Amino acid sequence: MILSTTDWMQVVDWSRAQFAMTAIYHWLFVPLTLGLGIICAIMESIYYRTGNEFWKRTTKFWMRIFGINFAIGVATGIILEFEFGTNWSNYSHFVGDIFGAPLAIEGIMAFFLESTFIAVMFFGWNKVSKGFHLTATWLTAIGANLSALWILVANAWMQYPVGMTFNIATARNEMTSFWDVLLSPVALNKFFHTVTSGYVLAAVVVVGISAWFLLRKREGQMAKDSIKVAGIFGLVSSLALLYSGDGSGEQVAKTQPMKLAAMEALYDGSRGAGLTVIGILKPENERTDNENAYYFKIDIPKLLSILSFKDSKAYVAGINDLIDGNEAEGILSTQEKIERGRVAIEQLAIYHKALKEKDSAEIARVTALFNPDTPQGKAFLAENFKYFGYGYLNAPTDTIPNVPLVFYTFRIMVALGCYFILLFAVVLALVYRDTIDKRRWLLLALVWSIPLAYIASVSGWIVAEVGRQPWTIQDLLPTVASVSRINASSVMVTFFIFVALFTTLLIAELMIVTKQIKIGPKDETARPTNRINKTARLWIHIFCYSTIGGS
Repeated sequence: MILSTTDWMQVVDWSRAQFAMTAIYHWLFVPLTLGLGIICAIMESIYYRTGNEFWKRTTKFWMRIFGINFAIGVATGIILEFEFGTNWSNYSHFVGDIFGAPLAIEGIMAFFLESTFIAVMFFGWNKVSKGFHLTATWLTAIGANLSALWILVANAWMQYPVGMTFNIATARNEMTSFWDVLLSPVALNKFFHTVTSGYVLAAVVVVGISAWFLLRKREGQMAKDSIKVAGIFGLVSSLALLYSGDGSGEQVAKTQPMKLAAMEALYDGSRGAGLTVIGILKPENERTDNENAYYFKIDIPKLLSILSFKDSKAYVAGINDLIDGNEAEGILSTQEKIERGRVAIEQLAIYHKALKEKDSAEIARVTALFNPDTPQGKAFLAENFKYFGYGYLNAPTDTIPNVPLVFYTFRIMVALGCYFILLFAVVLALVYRDTIDKRRWLLLALVWSIPLAYIASVSGWIVAEVGRQPWTIQDLLPTVASVSRINASSVMVTFFIFVALFTTLLIAELMIVTKQIKIGPKDETARPTNRINKTARLWIHIFCYSTIGGS
């Protein structure tokens, strides 16, 4: 299929929009699953230790919220995996041997772990021993987090590609070290930062729903004890999130300097760079250097250098340094990287032309260039193939992400993270004094903090993914070279179909969850109705079908 430049860019733009939309909808369900599963397991552990039926009743209530969210999260996640093949086939070809491995392990390990024990978790009460049921609950929660691990390892590799070599014959990257991929510092930081953000969100949701019960003067003891468990879990997770965020920032400074520059709207690099706490950016055509980037800002001197490189005198590169180059700091210009990338692409094209013409001399020459085991190959790969993806770019400015979006969402994420630390501390102090139900203003704030938690979570992903544009794989493959050769109209149609489908699922989930919250914890002595049993079975069937299809 031959596409014009305009058609091609439409395919790129619509494919990006579709994937971003699908990912955001999916992420509305995932973080609650990660944290609420562990909260349920903690509550059931208290029941197992004390034998108090109150904790069994409380656990079963939160499990209902977990199960509804869990099923829809799996269903939306499957579509994301399909999009790699339908919309991003060039990407899948280029790195499928590496990117596919974590996804395969997720399907084999995490999905089967979850699908095996989730039925016991929901329907095993009074049918298996208390110990076995508790084990099933913990394994379901662990399975959800293992699923996140492998997805985040794959995503981290896209941000920082390691443990691979390029096969010139197939024009594919192949994994050389699974452990380098799994244990890269970017992958470890991304996993811990992402899952702890999910834990914080789940804790906020539990505290917020419990506050609703206190406002309605219902289930007071259940609400207060749930706040205690979720508050402690949330406070610990918030502090861990702060620590992992510092580590993530350090990795971004080392591996994705343009993303860091966009996060800070830093145009001119400097030693002892300050961290902007708050500021309002000027329009793009007025922002050329640090002096005229802001209408106003408040910053902390030298803090950006300290957080990025643990050195108050460290040099932090700005957008202009990365575009124009900075010889004194050893920074290549983007134009130089584009030229080197085009050399690598040209040599690859020469190789495949030589294959068709059976030119053995030329085949041997280019093969030596891409051989990492020879001095010539090492030099060529370090000097040219390292910038392979730049060869597909039209201009140096293509490497600049949406600075205002990254700048503002980063500050929203950080501000809300600090807010949650304070919130959990205040809530725990009041609930242990048994005065929280007398603070109506606080209870209202807790309820309204639920959407704030989702805003913080989505903001984090916007920083991570928009901040690395234009790359699908950092420095190796931009989005313009990753998409499938399909008509833009096909992507447009499926985009709107998915919007309608996901919006319907989201509305359905909110309606069902709201109904379950209004019902509240059930009386354990009452016989469950068939309607409730059928509803629960429906969600389990949705999950199992999705799991089998995804695996």
